[in-house]
Amino acid sequence: MIVNIMIYFIPYFNFFELFYTNKFFIYLIVTIIMVTISHIVNKLVDERIYLHEALSHGIASYGSVAKHLKPEIEKEVGREVEHFAIVTALRRYAEKLTTRFNEVKFDANFSEVNLKTNIIDINVLKTQDLFDKLKKFYDLINFEKGDILHVIYGRTHVAIVTNERYKEKILSLLQNQKIKKIEEDLVELSFTVGKERIEEPGVLFKLTRSLAWENINVIEIISVDLEVTFIINKKDANKAYNALERLITNGVP
Repeated sequence: MIVNIMIYFIPYFNFFELFYTNKFFIYLIVTIIMVTISHIVNKLVDERIYLHEALSHGIASYGSVAKHLKPEIEKEVGREVEHFAIVTALRRYAEKLTTRFNEVKFDANFSEVNLKTNIIDINVLKTQDLFDKLKKFYDLINFEKGDILHVIYGRTHVAIVTNERYKEKILSLLQNQKIKKIEEDLVELSFTVGKERIEEPGVLFKLTRSLAWENINVIEIISVDLEVTFIINKKDANKAYNALERLITNGVP
């Protein structure tokens, strides 16, 4: 962008030389450069969601962020950029983020975390014959006892999530089907969202972010009405439960 702007002004360079003492033209050139840097800084911040949020909360060091972004900014503008110019652009953008950031909070009166252990995830190739067999699965599951069955349809495969106690019966029904993968030793973490939050942007991001910060891999995500369910490895159960629970009790951003 800066290159296009400078090309546009090339015919007027002699005019600028004649009036180089005029503060207006100096101000104009500086403004054009600063606007370009600000535009690039804003774009780079928006592409990095965690950086975007850290700046909006005022917990990021402008100097450190500027140092990190400097090589990429200089590559885009095609020249060296002063450190203070990037810091200034970051500070101005952070002020805008602070005023528009809407923090999602979960009320303990409506939200809770529930955990189920001994879950299995069976991934099967999607075929017409499979659909006929899936209907029989629902007769196997004791829903009144609190057992679960999630059937998740992908473009080419179907994931079947249920209690491990049904493994043999389900595999029996899946005879002659192409099973891609079976994952065991899983847990189901269900987070209940209050009605006042169900249509609010950022709810799913906040839940998944809390798990990502703990370096927890999410195998499946199921969302139904007011409940968001995560299927994760058993080894991560305690960390994941505590991470989601903190969102309710402490309102951690």
